[in-house]
Amino acid sequence: MIWNWQHKDWPEFTYNKANFVGFEKKFIEKAGIIQGSLQHIDEAHQEALKIDLMSDEALKTSEIEGEILNRDSVQSSIRKHFGLQTDHRRIPSAEQGIAEIMVDLYRNYQKPLNEDILFYWHKFLTNGRQDLFDIGRYRTHEDPMQVVSGPLGRSTVHFEAPPSAQVTDEMKRFINWFNETENQLPALTRAAIAHLYFECIHPFEDGNGRIGRAICEKSLSQSLGRPVLIALSHTIEEDKKAYYKALETYNKGLEINGWIQYFCETVLKAQDYTQKVIHFIIEKGKFYQRFSGQLNDRQLKVVDRIFSEGISGFKGGLSAKNYSSITGTPSATTTRDLTKMVEIGAFKKTGELKSTRYYLNIKLI
Repeated sequence: MIWNWQHKDWPEFTYNKANFVGFEKKFIEKAGIIQGSLQHIDEAHQEALKIDLMSDEALKTSEIEGEILNRDSVQSSIRKHFGLQTDHRRIPSAEQGIAEIMVDLYRNYQKPLNEDILFYWHKFLTNGRQDLFDIGRYRTHEDPMQVVSGPLGRSTVHFEAPPSAQVTDEMKRFINWFNETENQLPALTRAAIAHLYFECIHPFEDGNGRIGRAICEKSLSQSLGRPVLIALSHTIEEDKKAYYKALETYNKGLEINGWIQYFCETVLKAQDYTQKVIHFIIEKGKFYQRFSGQLNDRQLKVVDRIFSEGISGFKGGLSAKNYSSITGTPSATTTRDLTKMVEIGAFKKTGELKSTRYYLNIKLI
């Protein structure tokens, strides 16, 4: 098997620029719409949206790699960085590390990429790990760096990266390419190539996927001239098999039209999701304004709880049993409260008897 980095023309990727003109145009248009939508949200809700999107990206980029983190801890760490109120909880190393990277991406996206930044990210990402030899530096082990699946003895090698001895030179060339192309390549094309190029070098002992996706977001932010705050990892995680398949398909040759198309489609989906989140925040504000003074403390507690689930809402809808559990009220009080909320238009009701479910009466896109 010959990998792409073994080709004589590496890393001269080939692709048809004309294939992606439409994608690039849509990306810029959607970015403008998102930015315009933010103007309809007050400063406090913009701050909350920023924390939510950054936290979700931190969680999802880790989840892609099979690491499940605590949402509250990640949010608390990010909030602390922005000088916002926190619950003063003790933040585990993994949550603190990925939060540090998200904040650095937001604050310093415009800075040229260099080894110090990459080593800084890797150090925080692997903070507390006892199973790694190379932390905050490129890998040095002599064994082949392979992406493998399947049982021992019958495993499949999906990719093999350049030997550790070549990594420093490969990364110098990658970093130079990344910085030199900031104003030379369209946004999606540059970010797509950057991600594939970095993943093919696989310079670290662990954490390459998360750092590679961070580089994508840095690239997109530089192209827009502002922090991108896009649900990229969220979208990738929804179908990570397709993500890994695309990476595997395009790690053997230098023609990458299919990879760029996959990446473009993924980013546009991520923008659509981000727009839905912004619309949800706007609808949330309208809801509280519309029903101000009409809901008692119990009802407000339930509404707050449902809104905290985000645009996906309360899975399967809210039942009377859920309401009683959240508020600690007897069934008679629950029935009165829910009936009242349907009457005033705060809730929409579906089903009958035990199948009855309640949903917030808001418009989603």
